[in-house]
Amino acid sequence: MLKIESVKVSYGAIEAVKGVSLEVRQGEVVTIIGANGAGKSTLLKSICGLEPVGEGRIFVDGKDCTAVPAHQRVGLGVAMSPEGRGVFADQTVRENLMLGAYSRRAEGAAALEASIQREFVRFPRLKEREHQLAGTLSGGEQQMLAIARALMSGPRLLLLDEPSLGLAPLIIKDIFDAIRQLRDAGLTILLVEQMAKQALGVADRAYVLETGLITLEGSGVELLNNPKVKAAYLGTH
Repeated sequence: MLKIESVKVSYGAIEAVKGVSLEVRQGEVVTIIGANGAGKSTLLKSICGLEPVGEGRIFVDGKDCTAVPAHQRVGLGVAMSPEGRGVFADQTVRENLMLGAYSRRAEGAAALEASIQREFVRFPRLKEREHQLAGTLSGGEQQMLAIARALMSGPRLLLLDEPSLGLAPLIIKDIFDAIRQLRDAGLTILLVEQMAKQALGVADRAYVLETGLITLEGSGVELLNNPKVKAAYLGTH
């Protein structure tokens, strides 16, 4: 579904991603863990077209989309729930969901309404706050909305950037339950997450990104049990 070959991304003279190669197979959940500043968010932005690639190539379902604009990548089936949620604060929950389905507007009102109702089933709290301005939601509710909005485009590859950031433990559990449900439904997911234990627990495969380079890779279970990963990211030895 996704193949990245030797991708480099720079901010001026600073090289944030230094030749990363990885792949995500159809139906997998793949996790990228790493410290702040490792280049994780930059890598996700390059995949969805929000950061230009200096070198290397990005393939989505076999198509070279390295130079494809971000809005056209949505049409290829790529959607992202960004770090910090990025909800439209002055729009209601329903309006945010409708904006997420902008690329599908030709499908008609009935199809989009069915998608909205599906997200309300997935995240009942959003249904309760359907007509509430997104900027007045709690952090956890905004995260649910950000994920639901991304799903409204009907993606085949979902990019999740730090979905647990700043949330209470009970809400984090709800978010990871939703990720498991999406995985079980066959959606392909690339997850960037600092809560390494939870992220590796839900992952089929995982990569460790350090200062712009992949330093380890393996199954989620393998990295959970890797002594270096335990010491650096799990707080155990």
